[in-house]
Amino acid sequence: MTTIKDIAAHANVSSSTVSRVLNNDPTISVTTETRERILEVSKELGYKTVRKRKNEQKLLKTTNHRIGIFLANTREEEEDGINDPYFTGIRNGVESECLNQGIYSNKIIRLSEDLQEQFIDDVDGLIVIGVMKPSELNRISDCLDHVVFINYSPDEDKYDSVISDFEKATTSALKHLFEQGYKSIGYLGGREREQITFRMVEDKRHTTYVDFMTRKGLYREDHVFIGEFSMNQGYKLMNDVIKRGDLPEAFFIASDSMAIGALRALQEENIRVPEDVAIVSFNDVQMAKFASTPLTSVKVYTEQMGRIGVQLLLDQLNGREIPLKITVPTKLCIRESSNVKKNI
Repeated sequence: MTTIKDIAAHANVSSSTVSRVLNNDPTISVTTETRERILEVSKELGYKTVRKRKNEQKLLKTTNHRIGIFLANTREEEEDGINDPYFTGIRNGVESECLNQGIYSNKIIRLSEDLQEQFIDDVDGLIVIGVMKPSELNRISDCLDHVVFINYSPDEDKYDSVISDFEKATTSALKHLFEQGYKSIGYLGGREREQITFRMVEDKRHTTYVDFMTRKGLYREDHVFIGEFSMNQGYKLMNDVIKRGDLPEAFFIASDSMAIGALRALQEENIRVPEDVAIVSFNDVQMAKFASTPLTSVKVYTEQMGRIGVQLLLDQLNGREIPLKITVPTKLCIRESSNVKKNI
């Protein structure tokens, strides 16, 4: 392989001059004749810059696979943050891994759009982010052999899926609050909006909270508040709780967006976090650590979930037939919002 030293020897210049010319260094001062001589020698010797070699390697990695992405949230929801940055993180992971694997022709369809036959015919495999209607699931099952679900597992005996263990994550958050001395723990969570969904989907955060508190003999239905996964709803729900009185000692809140809204409502009423009310939330998106009171939050590796989904689909396309269900671990990140022990 031709090196910069080889070119320098043939062009009768220094190696540093060759390097700077070939990399288009705007600060180098050489004559037009010297520049042309270096370029001509490098061409004759077949030299390729590092950037050019990397680009060629990317092209070699490019596959002919056509991958479709089905998003269970609408464009409006994504823009308004109703579903938190959670699904956006998964999508970013999918798209980044497609780019890394040399897949550039991925097509996207959303929940609010019809899954047309043409779309199915144009792809070799499909990644579903979120929940898909049973009717649509049946349609693609008849047309596509390669499907991966992310954040949902409709049938682990048939489909690949990538999920997080919400039950284990919620349990770790509640145990943390108990270890800090809190017994009266409320729950703020969300649900799918009826007008865009086909059925209610069980939220493991909510059901795990109910089971955990029931086993402790401390469950109170009037400490559960359900709205939508947004800052506005977190703010509204916490305002409702404050006005009603009988504020729990702590809250497990099912998304960082809701928790930030709840924080604002508490601060407006001069209720201190964590001195008066402790908070643990879910997702650990970037804004959690920069909230007015940095949030203790369960970190979900959404981007990695997306990347794994692409890898599973490619593995299927390369011949694997046994369905796999991958559970990505979570991590409780403890910060100021719950890091004060309650006086017992």
